[in-house]
This record gives sequence, C-alpha cells and structure tokens, in this order.
Amino acid sequence: MAAGRLSTSIRDGSDADFDYTCTPCGEDHIREEAVKYCPECEEYLCTKCTNQHGRRKAFISHKLLDKDVTKRGSMITIATKCRYHPNRDIEMYCGTHDMVYCTKCIAKEHRSCNDVSEIEDMHTSLVHQKEVQHLEMKTRNIQERLITIDKKTQKNMDSLEEQRVDILAKIEEVERNLIEHIRKLKHEAITTLNKDYTSEKEDLKYTINKTAETKKEIETVSSQLQTFTSIEAGQQFVQMKLIQQTVNDAVKLVEEREATGSKALCFTENTDLKTTILTATSLGRVNTVTENERQTAQRIYKVKSKKEINIRMQNDRGRCYISDVCQLQDGTIILADCDNRKIKKLDMNYSIKDHCDLGGSPMGICCTGQNEVAVKMFNNKVQFISVGSSLSKLREISVEGGGCYGIVYFAGELWISTESGVNVYSTFGSLLKTISQDVNGQNIFQSITQHMAVSGETVIVADNSDGAVCLGKDCTVQRELRDIRLDSTKGVCVSCDGTVFLSGFSSPNIVMFAKNGNNLGEFVAKDAGLKSSIALHYDSKMNRLIVTCPVSDKVIMFDIYD
Repeated sequence: MAAGRLSTSIRDGSDADFDYTCTPCGEDHIREEAVKYCPECEEYLCTKCTNQHGRRKAFISHKLLDKDVTKRGSMITIATKCRYHPNRDIEMYCGTHDMVYCTKCIAKEHRSCNDVSEIEDMHTSLVHQKEVQHLEMKTRNIQERLITIDKKTQKNMDSLEEQRVDILAKIEEVERNLIEHIRKLKHEAITTLNKDYTSEKEDLKYTINKTAETKKEIETVSSQLQTFTSIEAGQQFVQMKLIQQTVNDAVKLVEEREATGSKALCFTENTDLKTTILTATSLGRVNTVTENERQTAQRIYKVKSKKEINIRMQNDRGRCYISDVCQLQDGTIILADCDNRKIKKLDMNYSIKDHCDLGGSPMGICCTGQNEVAVKMFNNKVQFISVGSSLSKLREISVEGGGCYGIVYFAGELWISTESGVNVYSTFGSLLKTISQDVNGQNIFQSITQHMAVSGETVIVADNSDGAVCLGKDCTVQRELRDIRLDSTKGVCVSCDGTVFLSGFSSPNIVMFAKNGNNLGEFVAKDAGLKSSIALHYDSKMNRLIVTCPVSDKVIMFDIYD
C-alpha cells in the first residue's frame, strides 16, 4: 500500500481535504484528489494520471481499482496473471470447473459453462486456516511423491540403457545365427557343386580318352581295308568280322555321346528361403511398454479418427468393389478391385500410382515376394504380378475355389479358400493338401471359408459365421475366435503384437482378439456407421486399420491411438 498517501486533514497549506491524494502528483508537491488505485504500482491516481497510466505501453495491462478499495479492509488485491495467457489478469470464476480464469480462457474454453461470474461480484471471505493447513500438507505430500518419481525415473533411465544393450546383443545373435545358417547352406551347396563338377569332369575325360582310342582303332582298320584283297579268303573272313566289331563299337560310342549331348552344371535357387527372408519385415519387434501394460500384457486398440480415401480411376468400368488388400515390405498398398477387373497400386499417401488390368475379377491378393503378389481370380486361376516401377503379369497356375475370398502365402505355400475348406498349393500349382475336416470327420468350419491372415505359425480363417478358426502349420485347429456380436465374418487381419481383428459383413462391426484367443471387445461397434465390410488390413507403417466395403469408391481408414 502507498503509505502516507491517505489524508484526512489539511496538509502542505492546501485548503482541499481528500481521503486519497494522487501519488505521482504528490511527488511533485501537488495535491490532487485520487480517483483510482493501481495495485501493481501501489499508487493512487488522479483523473489526469489515470489517463496517462492507461496510455503507457508498460502499464497498459495494469488493472486499476476504485480508490475506495482500501476501505474494504487492510488487504489490497494484487492482480494475478493467467497461467495460460500471461499478459492477462485472472478476473473470472467458473463454478462448473471450480477454477479461476482470465476472460480469454472463459471465452475459448468455458463458454458453455453455466456457473461463470466475475470475481469482483462474488461475496468471498478469507480462506479458513484449516484449509491452508490441509493444502500445506497436500503440498508436502506431492513434493515427496515428485522426489520419488524423480528417483524412479532416473532408475528407469539406467534400466533402459541396460535393456538396450541386451536387445542389441539379441539382435546381433539373430543376425549371427542367420548368417551362420546361410553360410552352412552355402558350404553344402558348394560341396555338392564341386562333387558334381569332379564327377562330370572325370566322365568327360574318360570320353575323350575313349574317343581317342576309338579313332586309332578306326584308322587301323581303315589301313587294313586297303590291303584286304591281298590276303587269303579265310583270313579275309576273320578280318572282316573284327573290323565290323570295331566299327560297330565306334558307332555305338558316337550315338551315345550324340544322344547325351553336352553336359552343363545348373543351380536352382531355393525361392522359398529367399522369399521368406526378403518378405520378412523385421528381425523381431522392439516396443516399449509401461509397468501397467506389462501387468495387463495386452494392448487394447482404440479408434483415434476415421477418414475415407477415394480410389476410383477415370478408366474404371463402374463402381469399385475392393475385394482384398495387401501391403509390400516398403509400405506400398495393393488393392484388388473385383468389379473393375484390375489391381491398383497406392503410394504411402494412398494416391493411385499404377494399375494392372487382369481381364477377370480378382477375389483375393497376397504378397509372395519383396516385389511380387499373387492374385486369386474368379476363373480358378492365380495370377502372379510383378510390382516394380510398373505392374506386369508373370506366370499363372490353376486352383479351385476361385469364386471365394481368401488367399495367403504361408511357409512358402499358397493357402486358398474353397468355400468348404482350404486348399494348400505349391507356387507351381501342385495341390499339397486339403483342409476341411478334423481327424474325427467333423467339419472344421461353421460355414463358407472367407479371407485369411497369417499370425506367426498360424493361419486364421474367417468362416462367414460368428468368428474364425486358427490353423497350425500341421493344418490342425489351434483355437477358435468366436463372438455372438459378429455376423457373417469375412474380413480378418493381424496387428504387429498379434491382436486379431475380425469384421462382420451383416453385423457390421469389428471385434478384437488377443493372440492367445481372449476376446478384447469391439474396435468398431455396430452403431459406428460401418457398412458391410469385406476385407481388413492392418497398416503397420501408418498404425491404422484399412476396411473395404462392397460397391464403394472409397476405402475406410481407422487411425489408432499410439
């Protein structure tokens, strides 16, 4: 408070009697009646000084009070600045949130709150001492907790460094084991090569020596024939038989070698091994979990946002019908457009960059190599497509069940839905096995088999009912994923941590399951506006779920909370 500025008597020879005099004027020995008080400057101001005070840039934010404010008590309110808008004073109280704010906060964040008032208009009283003591105790408690958290965080930093070193060692061990195994395979291949090379070389040397001997024998009999008429009849008969035998042996040798042709060493690459390595997206998954997540051991996915991407092209025959989605190792998305009889290549921004006309309707698609996909066609063919700078057709094989959704590449083989089950083919078209019944002759699937997804050592098959069946490498049922909220399940995909997403065509919704089979609830509920989903794909690069629907020029993207 501006001490000595309050006057109730005549001073300095002036006739005026003021309760409050202007502080700046008083410093110039001029007595003027004060009309305002500035708590920040602790000065009383006359009318003239009040106007000047408001025009000065340094004081423009100061809140001036009525001069009589000190009559309300010995305490003068000092303006408190807003923590969110430091250039503004706290002037308002929101009863809804029981907190004080500046006018800008109220205008932006609390306009819908009903219980808002100016602090000056409130009938406030001094805070009770017990409340102060309680707040002091709470403050000390939170200080101790902050210290504990600080120590725990520092300890966590140290443990993170140890974990990083351990994981680096594991990664290097995986690399070392892979390299050692490949070197072992390389050594075996070279040993076989050298063995075959030595064997064939020795055989060719034998042929060269045998041919040289035969040539000499033919030269000899040729000379004998020159003197044939000069020997007696009995000797001619003997020589004739011997010469005929030599010539016949030479003819046999020549015919054998001509029929055999030249020898060649060939190397047939193990494409399954190469494909497995080149299509692998990682040596393993590195992720960070909190202490609570370690306890629950399962992430629950939630929708962050939803958007739609238009994937129609100018030369499309009609509305799009995206029957399936796959993704290359570099993040490239490939769509199978059933009604427009083509596949479409999208970049990382989901813009169409290329397409390939198939001449028929694609029902499913999967990656079979770093730059290769297999497309399941309605006409019972699988068309292989090269995905490079442009899309181009490669070989094709014949299969059954072309009219059904569902194809995956698993352990170097193609697993293809056939309505009643799943057929497993080699990449060259040989039928390896059929999966439809268990060892007791009971049907494995509840209805028509649909889309499939690979999760580790398991193939998950949606079966157009209330869920899906999980099959192991040995084609036996590992578990079933069922939820009565699902109806006509068609779409299935798997996230990086093994969470399985299933979509219902008739529900329509998306339900999640943990990799151990536990039901995690709905990712998208029936009332979320999703219509008749066909295919699902988890985009690990963008952390989002891609959903396709029938007869739609758009695919739906559900971004997921990190």
